[in-house]
Amino acid sequence: MWGPEGLDEIEAELLGPMEELQGKDVLEIGAGAAQCSRWLAAQGARPVALDLSHRQLQHALRIGAKGVGLVEADAGALPFADASFDLACSAYGALPFVADPVKVLREVHRVLRPGGRFVFSVTHPIRWAFPDEPGPEGLTVASSYFDRTPYVEQDDAGHAVYVEHHRTVGDRVRDVVAGGFRLVDLVEPQWPAWNTQEWGGWSPLRGNLIPGSAIFVCERSEMGAPPA
Repeated sequence: MWGPEGLDEIEAELLGPMEELQGKDVLEIGAGAAQCSRWLAAQGARPVALDLSHRQLQHALRIGAKGVGLVEADAGALPFADASFDLACSAYGALPFVADPVKVLREVHRVLRPGGRFVFSVTHPIRWAFPDEPGPEGLTVASSYFDRTPYVEQDDAGHAVYVEHHRTVGDRVRDVVAGGFRLVDLVEPQWPAWNTQEWGGWSPLRGNLIPGSAIFVCERSEMGAPPA
């Protein structure tokens, strides 16, 4: 699944035709408990799930990650050789939580083979202008879409324990280009009729009126590394 709307890769084929996943080397960025990587392994791919969180990777081991390589590392400093992977993906992982997304994109560009595809999903930037509420109160603009102040949660000692960075759609497109990629598609999934769930700020009411996810489909150019 690419996001809370329930868009399934089997249906969307954003990484490419399903039958072509067999034998592909795939890197999942910000993999969490490696749910997407486990699905990729079931399709015959050779996935590597990367996450900064040791605890999340422990969850992956506990759940069972047969056929999946697990790597604990920073997405901005990937511990892989150049041109190691055919594809890369990230479903709500890593990119929203880094202050310098171009650094991550350039690293993904480096480890992809020429023509490789990187598909990543994030909360749709327009959602930052609305309260994170599932009901009618979540449909009224409450802040500036252009305010790029990060969302920060702190513990009792004042230390940041959760940080999420806001980028506009234009920012994300420029980041993709600066990372050396060509933007193939920007998918904004509509809320499907079958999905009646409501949790957090997600609901059919909001999903039918404003987009919730933005999925960027990018391809590595045949040229070399992007300019520094």
